[in-house]
Amino acid sequence: MFTKGQLIFAVLFAITFIGVLIYSYRKDVKLHRFHFKGSGKVVIGFLLFIALLFVIKYFLKK
Repeated sequence: MFTKGQLIFAVLFAITFIGVLIYSYRKDVKLHRFHFKGSGKVVIGFLLFIALLFVIKYFLKK
């Protein structure tokens, strides 16, 4: 399906891309904490809402 060269390129690209993402995040972590205070609560609320939808679907299906 893929040639050996394509697979090597994909692996190297993924490793490099993830490395750059980690480096960028570490560099800006102080700004993230300042500008995005409370975003964790929003994520938790969103996940609880999705879980609630699954629970409602489960009980209405019976």
